[in-house]
Amino acid sequence: MQTSRILQAYAEKTPASARLFERAAGLFPGGVTHVGRYLRPHPLFTARASGSRKWDVDGNEYVDYFGGHGALILGHSHPAVVAAVTEQVAKGMHYGSSHELEVEWAELIRQMIPSAERVRFTLSGTEATMLALRVARAYKGKPMVVRFLSHFHGWQDHVAFGAEVPPGILPEVAGRVLLCPPGDIAAFRRLCESRHDIAAVILEPTGATFGQVPLNGQFLRDLREATKEHGVLLIFDEVISGFRCSPGGAQQFYQVTPDLTTLGKIIAGGMPGAALAGRADVLGVMEHRVTGQGLRLPDVAHQGTHNAAPPSAAAGIATLRLVRDTDVIEAANRTAAEIRREMNGVLRRKGMAWCVYGEFSAFHIYPNLERVPVTPEDIHQGRLPWSKLKGATPMELLQKIRAGFLLNGVDLMGWPGGLVSGVHNRRDVDHTVAAFEKLLDLLAAENAV
Repeated sequence: MQTSRILQAYAEKTPASARLFERAAGLFPGGVTHVGRYLRPHPLFTARASGSRKWDVDGNEYVDYFGGHGALILGHSHPAVVAAVTEQVAKGMHYGSSHELEVEWAELIRQMIPSAERVRFTLSGTEATMLALRVARAYKGKPMVVRFLSHFHGWQDHVAFGAEVPPGILPEVAGRVLLCPPGDIAAFRRLCESRHDIAAVILEPTGATFGQVPLNGQFLRDLREATKEHGVLLIFDEVISGFRCSPGGAQQFYQVTPDLTTLGKIIAGGMPGAALAGRADVLGVMEHRVTGQGLRLPDVAHQGTHNAAPPSAAAGIATLRLVRDTDVIEAANRTAAEIRREMNGVLRRKGMAWCVYGEFSAFHIYPNLERVPVTPEDIHQGRLPWSKLKGATPMELLQKIRAGFLLNGVDLMGWPGGLVSGVHNRRDVDHTVAAFEKLLDLLAAENAV
């Protein structure tokens, strides 16, 4: 196989990352600590980050749209967050007991998220969705949950598969989950009408991967009506959309209130932290009970050594106050819209069939290998099959796209696309659009597009 000049040039630009990868390859499976960080011939190793930028171990500077996997709506190392964490670390890292910051943190979430009558903290979004499904099944006394294909809810066994079940996930576990085509309300209604053992349905309210496979408000309203009609709990996975669509998440923006909500990423300001929030009666299965036989453990006994860790609570409070009290979300949304618009302008000038789309603070790049005419409006109206939008682009091309952006000083998520923070600015936009144009030229030179 001919070696890609894009990957060669990336390797030449990042020799210190290559040396670190040699060490990492003997320590970690695949040489990485997260599957999304894998990159040929080696991943990028970062030395520091500030605002909208980060610098690798070779000293190269990048406009960053990885954004802590979406956690950094305030950008890297925001002064208010750094100050809050620094102050708390000096007081204590882990008390092994309740503390005032966790109360204040939960009060902010309850003020901001419409569904949050009660809150339970976890360490990660995966843990939050795991807890949501267990709570829903315990409350309803039913075994089945419904998921929408292409939606991502973490790496736990109940959600980490599609039409095919990968090795390591028990068929008995997968068999307790019903899969539904994304955005298909008729298919969901048919499931509910054909059986009476469904406890809940879980989905990303903006659509898979923060709108890579978009949904709209009408679908959410129809789903809310159907779940109420059939007595099914509605779970919004707002691990990404929480505090990006609006201060109250997608549920506030679309004015559709679920029964349960999972939150992560932004909730802890870049520190480890997540939460399950929702109706008090549903989360009541996590409360101790007094019976005729005395005090009893909750039906769902939830542990977690680092739940509501004081430094995470401090970072979360500082972040959510800024989300609530400033225009950081609107700023991120405006910048993302500029990126989408100007990238599409590049594509029009070059006569390319690619399409850049998205909503809120995201941009998604659709390589459109079949070169069928498509616009952002077509994608948002559901005129393109979901299977074309997610998972259809060859991994080799995705790797070249990311490496090509890195060559030109931009770091993107691998799907490919990016999540914009409230501190990205006009200079960042200009740099990103120029990098996109250079990437397309590099790919054309390799006959990759």
